[in-house]
Formats: sequence, C-alpha cells, structure tokens
Amino acid sequence: MPRRHAQPPRSERRRRAPGGPRRRDAPESLADDLESLRNLPLKALRERWRDLYGVPCPPRISRQLLTRALAYRMQEQALGGLDAATRRRLERAQEALAEGRTPTAPGAKARPGTRLLREWQGVVHEVIVLEDSVQYQGKTWPSLSAVAREITAAHWSGPRFFGLKGVRRGQV
Repeated sequence: MPRRHAQPPRSERRRRAPGGPRRRDAPESLADDLESLRNLPLKALRERWRDLYGVPCPPRISRQLLTRALAYRMQEQALGGLDAATRRRLERAQEALAEGRTPTAPGAKARPGTRLLREWQGVVHEVIVLEDSVQYQGKTWPSLSAVAREITAAHWSGPRFFGLKGVRRGQV
C-alpha cells in the first residue's frame, strides 16, 4: 500500500512560500478569513501580521494599509503567489531602477493604428504606426528612428524618442 504523507497543520500551510501548492480549503475559508479582517481590533491585526509575515508589524502603518497587506498575503498563500515570469519581470524592473534607468513594460511595441505623441522644443509631434512603417505629417516613413532624426536633426532611437524604451534618469 502506498505511503501517504500527512498534511501539515493549517498554520504551517499558511506560511509556505509564494507560488507553492494551493490549500485545498482555499476558496471557502479564504473568503471567511478575509471577511474577518474587517472586525478585528488593531492589536489583533498586528498579531496577524507577525503570523503571516514572520516579522513585527511596522509601527506607523495605517489600519487600511495593514488590512490590505494582510488580505494580499492571505490570498497569496491560499491561491499561490506571482508566477515565475512576473517575478522575473519585477526583478528586471528593480535592476533597471538601481541602474538609474526607467523600467519599461515588457514588449512595449506600438501596434498598427497607435498614435504616438512627443513634444520636442515646444512642438507636439504625432506619429501613427502602420503595419510596416509610420505616418508623420502626411508622409510614410520607414521607421520611428527616421522620424526622430527628421524632428531632431540628430541620430535617435525612434522607440526611445517616442517613449517605448526606458531612458536613464535625468535624460530626455
């Protein structure tokens, strides 16, 4: 007969790492647990913080933020945390900020029909993205970079000029 492992007590299941297996009783008990947060006194909420996060509750956190943080953590533990791709994306954004760059959305690409606006030296320039080119001032251009060169008279990355790629802080 196959050996079955006993399920850990509920208190230990709540402390598992984000993204791990889901609790079997998650949907029903989670709703009840979340609802109970509304009526808990502040002292009990702070104790709940220590149970869920394993560290003391910040001393000056508002009740509203405390309740939301607890609710998030409870849902994370019951339903699973962020998936691996989202965690990697957040790590890359953190690295970009540490390097002084502005993080960009993944795959920030302009789809056909998108209007891009950029103010340059007091003039607003509008570009419409087409399937294989862009339209600027009624003419078709091969790329955003070509339009950026036309506007600035200097070599620019078109996606960077129109805000589709991150730039270092302090630069335009």
